[in-house]
Amino acid sequence: MIIEPFINEKTLQIAYYINAVINQSLHYTELDTFIIDTMEEWTLLKVNDETPGSAKERVFWHLVHEMSLHGAQSLNYDLYFKSEITTCLDFFSGTGSYPIDCIGWRPLP
Repeated sequence: MIIEPFINEKTLQIAYYINAVINQSLHYTELDTFIIDTMEEWTLLKVNDETPGSAKERVFWHLVHEMSLHGAQSLNYDLYFKSEITTCLDFFSGTGSYPIDCIGWRPLP
C-alpha cells in the first residue's frame, strides 16, 4: 500500500473513532487501540523522508500524535483538546480550514 491510500483510509477511520468517542457510542480505549494498530501498520510501509506529504497527511499525523500524547479519554473532559481535535475533523470533511497549530510530522521507521 502506498502512502496516499493509507492516509485516505485512516483519515476516514480516525474521524469515525473520534466522533464515536465524543458521542459516547464507543469507549475511548477503542480509539487508543486504533492509534496503536495504525502505528503498527505504518511500520510495514516502506516510507522515507523524501516521500512527499500533503496537508491532509500532516493533519492526520497531528491527530495521531495528539491522541497518543493526551489519550482518547481527554476527549471526554478537556474542552480545549476536544475543540482542537474537532477543528482537524472539520478540515478532513471540507467544512473547516487547515488547523493553525497543526504540526504533523510523519513517523519514520
